Amino acid sequence: MSVSLPSRAGVVVIGGGVIGCSIAYHLAKLAWTDVVLLERKQLTSGTTWHAAGLVGQLRTSINMTKLARYTSELYSQLEAETGQATGYRQCGSISLATNGQRFEELKRSASMAKVFGLQVDVISTDEIREKVPLVNTDDVLGGIHIPSDGYANAIDITQALAKGARNGGAKIFQNTLVTAIRHEHGRITGVTTEHGDIDADYVVICGGMWTRDLAATVGVNVPLHACEHYYALFESVAGLESDFPVLRDYEACTYYKYDAGKLLVGAFEPTSRPWGMDGISDDFCFDEIAGNFEHFEPILSDAMKRIPALENAGIQKFFCGPESFTPDVRYHLGQAPELQNCFVAAGLNSIGLQSAGGIGKVMATWIKEGHPPVDLWEVDVRRNMRFQGNRKYLRERVTESLGLLYATHWPYRQYTTARGVRRSPLYDRLVAIGACHGEAFGWERPNWYATDGATPEYQYSYGRQNWFELSAREHKAVRENVGLFDQSSFAKFRVEGPDALRVLNRVCANDVDVPPGRIIYTQWLNENGGIEADLTVTRLADNLFLVVTAAETEVRDFHWLKHHIPDDARCVLTNVTSAMGVISIMGPKSRDLLQAMTPMDMSNKAFPFASSQEIELGYALVRASRITFVGELGWELYIPTEFVLGVYEEILAAGESLQMKHAGYHALNSLRMEKAYRHWGHDVTDEDTPLEAGLGFAVKFDKAGGFMGRESLLKQKEKGIEKQLVQFRLDDPEPLLYHNEPIWRDDKIVGHITSGAYGHTLGSCIGLGYVSGAISGEKFEIEVAGVRYPAAASLRPMYDAENSAIRC
Repeated sequence: MSVSLPSRAGVVVIGGGVIGCSIAYHLAKLAWTDVVLLERKQLTSGTTWHAAGLVGQLRTSINMTKLARYTSELYSQLEAETGQATGYRQCGSISLATNGQRFEELKRSASMAKVFGLQVDVISTDEIREKVPLVNTDDVLGGIHIPSDGYANAIDITQALAKGARNGGAKIFQNTLVTAIRHEHGRITGVTTEHGDIDADYVVICGGMWTRDLAATVGVNVPLHACEHYYALFESVAGLESDFPVLRDYEACTYYKYDAGKLLVGAFEPTSRPWGMDGISDDFCFDEIAGNFEHFEPILSDAMKRIPALENAGIQKFFCGPESFTPDVRYHLGQAPELQNCFVAAGLNSIGLQSAGGIGKVMATWIKEGHPPVDLWEVDVRRNMRFQGNRKYLRERVTESLGLLYATHWPYRQYTTARGVRRSPLYDRLVAIGACHGEAFGWERPNWYATDGATPEYQYSYGRQNWFELSAREHKAVRENVGLFDQSSFAKFRVEGPDALRVLNRVCANDVDVPPGRIIYTQWLNENGGIEADLTVTRLADNLFLVVTAAETEVRDFHWLKHHIPDDARCVLTNVTSAMGVISIMGPKSRDLLQAMTPMDMSNKAFPFASSQEIELGYALVRASRITFVGELGWELYIPTEFVLGVYEEILAAGESLQMKHAGYHALNSLRMEKAYRHWGHDVTDEDTPLEAGLGFAVKFDKAGGFMGRESLLKQKEKGIEKQLVQFRLDDPEPLLYHNEPIWRDDKIVGHITSGAYGHTLGSCIGLGYVSGAISGEKFEIEVAGVRYPAAASLRPMYDAENSAIRC
């Protein structure tokens, strides 16, 4: 059948599932009338059609919960708006806790929900039994109830969104396969389909489990892999009523949903089965896959224990269909860093329906405004490392990903699959002395060291985990003596050329026009003054700079800088992360250690704070940078990779007389929390400005040429800030803070904790969080799992506010 396509569109959306239709709907709401959606077969025919239809709102973070909450609100009025039935029903949901740690997690989630007014009630076993008489509660300790949760028909929701999009002027074409994405000079120009070309300013890839391969054709990295996803539909369930709430039994990996007189039982089992390793046919349309009943049988057995009435019910349907999962079980959203105006919305991990409305809204705004409307870093496609598109890596990792949706979200939980991807030259040596490595962005990083016969394995808990005291000793060694950190995972960029200074000084809020050998701490801002990056720039020579940033933001920060280098600039940007390892020597005796190893003068006069020099260590020439993230005297040593091991051996030998101690990233975190050092992605984001974050000292308003975001900051400075980042210390030394705990003042919630850790020097848990209004003289409380604890508050660091330790 011939399809008559327009020759041009403002935005082409590829994929007619619930995500693609939601984006088209929301673009139309923003008065974009030249939106075209292309679907290779029929709307919903990929994976949307077999979605179980759960519409839950409580996620593991505040912004993801906001997306889901907006989705629920949208679905509640979509039928009235479009006239298309949606099957949406608010029946409430109940999540069960069958052990104390799960109950702790649920209570913490209920506390988080208070920050934005979502009703989440902690309920007893008796209340659960009263609300769901069918459920066996013999092993249940309690749970949470969300009255506004519900379910919907995924096909009907998608059709309603499509109808709304058409009503707003969008055009939708089915049976139109996109065969190529067109681009020129690093920018989208349109698409080619089996029915002709469409020129376009923007392309949004919403191709579900086909997205990875389609995006790869234009060099865009979208790591995802399909897995088998199972559910069974039981009929003739005695006692089943239409008001049955959505029920989640996390320890049994199962969910239950009323479905037109039947009961649907689905699962997110701990070890899943990857699917589609050899590619997925474009002809896949409303298809099921064979699955493996034996794989699902243990789930059904547990389900019959939870709801005994299932033992005498019949299975009307055993279903297995594919869903795409990501390496970290988080969505892929946003502007692809590799190709301008190419956007992605994929990898929804089988929970796309419950966030589709919110995703459509933020994606449409992002496309129109050129930046995300809220902090979406946790799902930003720019977080992905290139290696994560590797098929072997994906196949192994997604066997774990699926089950993590219902697994306990332990603090500091580590992945167990696809490990050992990126290792520093010290990896084997550190393992040999008891390092317990965590995985971060592919890097194996020592989080803590098992000494005194301890086993380097995590024992998870919401309380003090098995490494707590061991990390406390590392913390103490850095505060009082000297410690060694392996920080080779730092992302490192070389910026050089006659225009390097001009480029960097436009991007940096601080002034990097300093003498060679100086280190500048700075932020990169967007036009609204929000913090896009938080890093250091070292001037190595007149036309040569070294940018050092977090491992997590390697891709994001590299491409942010790359995209802000003018086409005519004589400036070259190179990622040199793999060229150098980093050993940090930190603590009051760090100077004694290094001075014993090098002929260079390491005194404060010859080597002041925030300076960088090349020094001799062992047989190597090493760049030593006097900077700190722990609040003590110390140096970061940047060592050519092939020299790292030799320098390490020299440090070990010299450090023996000083009783130098190895320290891991957990100690690094507790040390930085005491000093109130900010962490990008938690304490500072693209929603926060340096003035709000207490980083105004790093902003040079009067430097020549200005900087991105300057005008917005000046307006904010004149008007005054509405929130400010505060450091808190609990009065009670027992509770532990992690993140998202509500901050109370005068019996009102005034903010939430952005990051937390135990402060071993200060003697209790420390948290950072934004608060509006008065700070001095006010009484604050932090809520942890439903209990409020008094806390001291300060705008200055509670440890060494005068910076005497780092400048000695």
